[in-house]
Amino acid sequence: MKLYRFLSGPDDSSFCHKVTAALNKGWHLHGSPTYAFDAETKTMRCGQAVVKEVDGVDYEPGMKLSEQ
Repeated sequence: MKLYRFLSGPDDSSFCHKVTAALNKGWHLHGSPTYAFDAETKTMRCGQAVVKEVDGVDYEPGMKLSEQ
């Protein structure tokens, strides 16, 4: 099964830690990171897609992707 997640967060170290944690759990970067201004909070936001291949498990819409 191939999994996809889009990680997002504020432009600070917490976002970097979120991506680092995913990489250390076997996820791989997919594409370029994104960077956008959130007009409501007046802050910059970051995003990064990650993918992971998991054998022996069938995809279910209710599964928590971060736990795979």
